[in-house]
Amino acid sequence: MEMVPSEENQFVPKEIRNAAEEPRVLCIIQDITSAKTINERLAINLPASTTLSRLYEDVALKTGYVNGTFDLAWGNTQDMAPLDHGSEMSLLDSAFEPFGKRNFLQLTDKDGEQPQIASDESGTAESSGLEDNSQERFIGPLPRDCTASFSGDYCTPSYSYSSILTKSETGYVGLVNQAMTCYLNSLLQTLFMTPEFRNALYNWEFEESEEDPVTSIPFQLQRLFVLLQTSKKRAIETTDVTRSFGWDSSEAWQQHDVQELCRVMFDALEQKWKQTVQADLINQLYQGKLKDYVRCLECGYESWRIDTYLDIPLVIRPFGASQAYGSVEEALQAFIQPETLDGPNQYFCERCKKKCDARKGLRFLHFPYLLTLQLKRFDFDYTTMHRIKLNDRMTFPEELDMSPIIDVEDEKSPQTESSTDSGAENEGSCHSDQMSNDFSTDDCVDEGICLDSTGSAERALKPKSLLTFELFSVMVHSGSAAGGHYYACIKSFSDGQWCSFNDQHVSKITQDDIRKTYGGSSGSRGYYSSAFASSTNAYMLIYRLKDPSRNAKYLSVEDFPEHIRSLVQKEKESEEQEKRQREIERNTCKIKLFCMHPVKMMMESKLEVHKDKTLTEAAEMAYKLMELEGVVSLDCCRLVKYDEFHEYLERSYEGEEDTPMGLLLGGVKSSYMFDLLLETRRPEQVFQPYKLGEVMVKVHVVELKRETISAPISVRAYLNQTTTEFKQLIAKAAGLSAETMRVVLERCYNDLRLLYVPNKTLKAEGFFRSNKVFVESSESTDHQLAFTDSLLWKLLDRHGNTIRLFVFLPEQSPGTLPSRTPCQKGGADSDVSFEGSGDNRKCVEAILEESTEKLQNLSLQQQRQSSSASESQKSSDTSDFEHIESPTQQADSNSSLCVSADNRELENRIRPTAVGSGGTPSDPENHSACEERSDSEMNNDRSTSSVDSDILSSSHSSDTLCNADSGPVQLANGLDSHSITSSRRSKAHEGKKETWDTAEEDSGTDSEYDDNGKSKGGAQYLYFGAEPCSQDDTVGDAQKCLVVHVDKRITLAAFKQNLEPYVGVPATQFKVFRVYANNQEFESIRLNETLSSFSDDNKITIRLGRALKKGEYRVKVYQLLLNETEPCKFLVDTVFAKGMTVGQSKEELLPQLKEQCKLDLSIDRFRLRKKTWKNPGTVFLDYHVYEEDISISSNWEVFLEVLNEPEKMKSMSQLAVLTRRWGPSTMKLGSFQEVILESSSVDELKEKLSEVGDIPLENLEFAKGRGTFPCDISVLEIQQDLDWNPKVSTLNVWPLYICDDGAVVFYRNSTEEPMELSEDERNELMKKESTRLLKTGHRVSYSPRKEKALKIYLDGGPAKDLGQD
Repeated sequence: MEMVPSEENQFVPKEIRNAAEEPRVLCIIQDITSAKTINERLAINLPASTTLSRLYEDVALKTGYVNGTFDLAWGNTQDMAPLDHGSEMSLLDSAFEPFGKRNFLQLTDKDGEQPQIASDESGTAESSGLEDNSQERFIGPLPRDCTASFSGDYCTPSYSYSSILTKSETGYVGLVNQAMTCYLNSLLQTLFMTPEFRNALYNWEFEESEEDPVTSIPFQLQRLFVLLQTSKKRAIETTDVTRSFGWDSSEAWQQHDVQELCRVMFDALEQKWKQTVQADLINQLYQGKLKDYVRCLECGYESWRIDTYLDIPLVIRPFGASQAYGSVEEALQAFIQPETLDGPNQYFCERCKKKCDARKGLRFLHFPYLLTLQLKRFDFDYTTMHRIKLNDRMTFPEELDMSPIIDVEDEKSPQTESSTDSGAENEGSCHSDQMSNDFSTDDCVDEGICLDSTGSAERALKPKSLLTFELFSVMVHSGSAAGGHYYACIKSFSDGQWCSFNDQHVSKITQDDIRKTYGGSSGSRGYYSSAFASSTNAYMLIYRLKDPSRNAKYLSVEDFPEHIRSLVQKEKESEEQEKRQREIERNTCKIKLFCMHPVKMMMESKLEVHKDKTLTEAAEMAYKLMELEGVVSLDCCRLVKYDEFHEYLERSYEGEEDTPMGLLLGGVKSSYMFDLLLETRRPEQVFQPYKLGEVMVKVHVVELKRETISAPISVRAYLNQTTTEFKQLIAKAAGLSAETMRVVLERCYNDLRLLYVPNKTLKAEGFFRSNKVFVESSESTDHQLAFTDSLLWKLLDRHGNTIRLFVFLPEQSPGTLPSRTPCQKGGADSDVSFEGSGDNRKCVEAILEESTEKLQNLSLQQQRQSSSASESQKSSDTSDFEHIESPTQQADSNSSLCVSADNRELENRIRPTAVGSGGTPSDPENHSACEERSDSEMNNDRSTSSVDSDILSSSHSSDTLCNADSGPVQLANGLDSHSITSSRRSKAHEGKKETWDTAEEDSGTDSEYDDNGKSKGGAQYLYFGAEPCSQDDTVGDAQKCLVVHVDKRITLAAFKQNLEPYVGVPATQFKVFRVYANNQEFESIRLNETLSSFSDDNKITIRLGRALKKGEYRVKVYQLLLNETEPCKFLVDTVFAKGMTVGQSKEELLPQLKEQCKLDLSIDRFRLRKKTWKNPGTVFLDYHVYEEDISISSNWEVFLEVLNEPEKMKSMSQLAVLTRRWGPSTMKLGSFQEVILESSSVDELKEKLSEVGDIPLENLEFAKGRGTFPCDISVLEIQQDLDWNPKVSTLNVWPLYICDDGAVVFYRNSTEEPMELSEDERNELMKKESTRLLKTGHRVSYSPRKEKALKIYLDGGPAKDLGQD
C-alpha cells in the first residue's frame, strides 16, 4: 500500500479509490489505564465518515484490547464523559477536526475495571491457514523497516501492547533477543526450519535419569523447537538454551559470528549424542569431502589427502584485487582454481627427487545433503590495520547446480596417480574415506566422515543432474566489522513462502527482499565500491539437495513421538499456568502502602490485593505486611487514602469496610496517583473521620517572649472556611485566644503571608492539600507593627534561614574545646559594636526532644520553675540565638523515641553562646558566672533560653495520625524543609546596610571588608551559635568538632570572625575548607559571599595558615623533571596576587624553595610555565602580569623548571620545543633536549634538530609525539606508529599542530639501519618496554576491545579460576 504524507508530516496509507477526496481525521490516543502505558501514544488516521462505533473497533484492534472493556474520552478538555460506544454518528459530526488537525483522546477504564487483553487462538503456520486479507491485526512493535500496513490507517511504531503474548500473523513464533543474541536466534530458526534436523531432534528421547535437563543441550533445543511449533505466544525466550550452554547473563552482551556458533554448536551436539542413534546426524546432513592435492608438472606425480568440511568459505574479494567476485558461482570456481608453485615456492617431488614446478589445488569429491556457504565478508585492511567488512555485491541463485565443480573421476578412484608410489609418507595411502594421520592433528574434535546412507560407489555413479541444490536460508548481517545485527530469511518447505525471522518479529517477504541481500550498490564493482554500499547483506547461505527420495517434510503435531507428546502437554500446562497467573496479575491492584510503625517509625511497602478483596481484608493484609502483630491490635488499624508527596490524608473509608478494593481504588492498575496509609491508634482513642474536600494544616505555635516555635499540631479544615472560622478552629485545637491571634501561612519556602482579612476563604489565601501555618496569640504590642517590621516576622525569617554545620577545628589550636567560648576573647574586638548587644547576654541550651507530648509537658514544667527569670530576660528585636535542627536529623530523632526526656536533657547541656556577625563576644564576667553554676542552675536556666525545646521545627517531630479526645497524637512523618531564601530580607532590612551581597568576580574581599577581613562599618546582626558535638553526632571526635547553627545569609568574613574564639587565632590566620560528599576539600576564599550555597549538616574543616586577601590566589608549585620516570614533583604551596609579575613571584619563591625544598637557585636559573595535568605548556616570561597576561584561578598549579643556563626565552613569538632522538641501530630513545625556535617554520626546526643531533639535514627525519607528556612509545612501534617527515612547511598545521611551548618531537637519522633482533631478543625487549611504559603510565600498544571466545560448556559452565580476575 502506498504511503503519502499528511499535513502533519505523518505518513498515512493512500486509499485505492477516491482517498484524496474524503477528509481524514487524525486521532492521537493516550492509554492512561496503567503506568506502563501512560507514556505511549497511538496515532490513527481515519476517514471523516468513520462512525464512533467503528473508531472503538479500530482502537481495540490496534491496542489488543477487547472492545467494550474500555472508554474513549476527550483528552484536551475538562469534559471526561466517554464517547458513545454504539453511536453511528460520524467523526466529523462528533466535533472531530479533519485535515491533519490532532484530536487528542484518552483511553480510560470502563466502570472502574482495566481493559481486558484479547487472546489469539491462531495455530501454527502449517495449520492456521492464514489469508492475506487487508484487515491485518497489529499487536506489538512494527518491523524495523516499518513497512507493515493496516486497513487504511496509520499506527506509530513505538506503540506496543502485549507484544509477546500473541503469535505473529505468519503463524510462526519469534525468539526474544536477550541483548546481543541475534546471531543465535538466526541459527536456531534456521535449524528449526530444516525438516531433517527438526525431525531427528524430535526422535531423540531424553533420559532424565542420566542427565540434568537444565544442562542438556539436545533436550533444551528439543523443548525450544516444540514451543516454536506449538506455542501461541508471539515470541519465546532462549534463556533456557543458553543456560544449557553454560553461559551466564554476561554472554548475552557478547556478539559472535554466526558461522563460528554453528561449528561450536555442532561439535557440542556430537559430543552429547555419542552412543545414540543421532551420533552421526551432523555428518550425515552437513559434511562433505574434498581432495587437497599437489601435482608435479614435470612427471605428473600427485600427492593428496582427503579432507572433510561442514561449510565452504567463499572469498568476496581476492587479496590484493581491486574487484570482487560477482556471484557465488564465480567464487566457487575461484575456490577450486589451482595455483602454480614455481620459483622460490617450488615443490619437492618425491619421484623426481628435486624441486619442481607444481600445481596445488582443491577438488570437491562429495557435497553434503545440506550445503552451507559462508561469504567471507569480514577481512583485515593492512593499510589501516583494522578489521573491515566487505559490502560488495555477490549474487546467489535460488537453485545452485554443483555438478560442474565436482570431480567424479577422483571420487571413483581417490588414489589416482599416487597409489603407485609408496615412498611418500602418509600421501596417496588413503584408500577409503578415512582421513590420513597427517591432517588429523587439528586441535578441534575430529569431525568424522560422511556416513551417508548411500554408499561411495552409488554416489560415484550418481548423474550430475542430481547435484541441484535449492536455497532455503539466508542469514543476513547488517552493520560493520565492529558489530551489527543478524537476522534470517528462511523459506518454508511446506508452502514455499519466504519469511523474515528478525528476533521476535516474523513477517512474510518476497524474492525482491532476498535480492536486496546481495549487497553492493548499483554502480561498478570498484575497489572503493563497498565503502558506499549497503551494510545489510547475506553472510551465510544454506542449500538443500533436491532429492525427492530424501527430502523430508515437517513432522506434524499428530505424528509426534510419544515422548514429544508428553513434552507438548507439559509445556501446554506451563503456558496455561502462566496465563492464569497473568489473569491474576491483571486483576490485582498494586498500590504503595505507608505506615507509621510505633517501633520502626515510617515504613513503606507495596500492597498487592485482588480487586474483589474487601477493605477489611486488605487492611488485614496490610497489617501483616507492616509486621504490626504483637505491637498494635488489628482493631486499632485502618486504611486511609494518603498523598505521600504532600503528606496529606485525603479521606477515610467509614462505612465502606465491605466494598471491593477494585471499586474503592477506581479500577485495577499497577500504580496509582495516590497511596494508602495504614493508620494506627491507641486503644483509648477513636479514629477521626477524614472527609473529601478537607485540607491538612500543620500549626506551629510561636511564643514571642521565649522566641520559640513549637512542634506542629495537625488540624483539618475546609477550603471554603473563612479566616475567622479558621482561627476559631486553631484556638480550639491549640488552646489559644482567637481574638488576638495572628496567623501566618508559609505558601512556599520564601513566601510568608499574614492572614488579616476576616472574611477571606482559605482557598483564596492560597491553601492547598497540605499547609503550614504559624500562629501567635500574645497580648504584646508587636501586632501593632507592620508585619515585616514585627518580631514575629523576624523569628520566622530566622527560622527559615538557619542551618546546622559541623566545623572541624585544627589540632594545633590553643586551649581545649569546652573552654573555647566567646568569653575567652574578653573585649579584644570591643571597638566593633552590634545592634542588640548588651551587658547581660543569655546563656542558652538547646534541648533536642522527639516526642511532641514530652516536649510540651517539659516546656510547661520549666515555665513554672523559672517564670521570674524568664520575665527578666526579654529578647530584643534582633534576637541573637535560635537552635534549629536540620531536616536530615529527622531519622535520628525518630529512631530515638525510646530515650527518656530526662536523659536527653542531661546529654544536651551546653554552655551558652551569643555572638553577632561583627564578632564582639560576651562579657568575661558573665562567662565566669556561667562556668561556676551548678547543674540545677543550668536546668533552671532552660526556661530563660532564647530557644526552648519547643523550637524543634516540624521536620523533626511527629504529627498526629488522628485527633482523639485526649488531644493530638503522633502522625506519620511530617516533613518540612528549610529553604535557602533571599526574598524575606528585602522588606525587613529596608534601608539598612547588608553584608550578604553577591561576591565580586575576583576572589577575595570587596569594599565591605578590609584586608584582614574585618567589617569596615556597622554590620547587620545575623544569628550565630556554636556548641561542641554531642555524643549522638557521629561526625568525628567531639573534642575537635563544633556544631554551628548559623544564618546562611551571613558572609564568610563574618562567619570567620565568629569562629575566632573557637579557633584561638585571628580570622586572617586560618582558612576555611568546605568538605564535599566524596571527602574532597575546597577552600572558601570569597569573604563577601554568603553561606547560601551551604545546607544542613555540611562539613567544614578549619586549617591554620594565612588566609587570602583580596586579589590573592593559592598556588601549588611542582618541579618539572623532563628526564625522570615521574616528571612531576610537588614543591611548595604559595600565594600569587593579582597584578604581580612573574619575576616578582619568582623572587618571593626563592626563600621558600631554599627553606622548604633545599633548592638554592638564582632567579635567572629557573622558569615558571603552565601546567595542565602533567603536560608542560607556555613558558611564563618575567614581565608577564598575573590576571592581565596570565589567567589565574584559585588552587592554581604551575611548573617550576630548573635551567642549566640562563633563560633563552625572551619573547612570546618564540617556541620552546622538547626533542628526543630515536636510535634504530640501538633501539633506544635519547634524553629530552629543548630547542628554542624563533618562528613556526619547519625548516628552522629541522636546522635546530640537525645541529643538536649532528645529523646531515638531508638525512634528518622527525615526527610529533602522540598523547600527553612525555609522549612515551615503545621502541618496537615508534618506527611504524608515528607520522615521520610530514610534508608541511609550518608547525601550526595538521598533522603537527605545534602552536604552544612544550610539544614533543622525535627525530632520527634516515640512514641508520635498524637493529636485527632474534625472536628471543624481541620478546625480551618487549617485556622491558612493557615494564617501562607501565611505570610511566602510558599504553604499551594499541589494543582494540578484546573479543571473548565463543564456547559451549558441556559440563554446565566454565571452570572458575580463582587466580584470575
